[in-house]
Amino acid sequence: MKKYLILSILVLFTSSAYAGSCPMMAKNLDNKIEEAQKMRDDGMKAHESGNHAESEKLLNKAAELFKS
Repeated sequence: MKKYLILSILVLFTSSAYAGSCPMMAKNLDNKIEEAQKMRDDGMKAHESGNHAESEKLLNKAAELFKS
């Protein structure tokens, strides 16, 4: 009986502790989206001006943000 009580208490408190991290995760994702959007825009400007090496570099960096 003690085991079930302890287990249920641990499960309840563990799940509520992780629930507080959702806003932080969303903020982190928002920051990555903003940074990736800026790199994408800069990459497309480089592409339009004919600097394809710089364009690829920036676009690859933007894609890498979402792999980490």
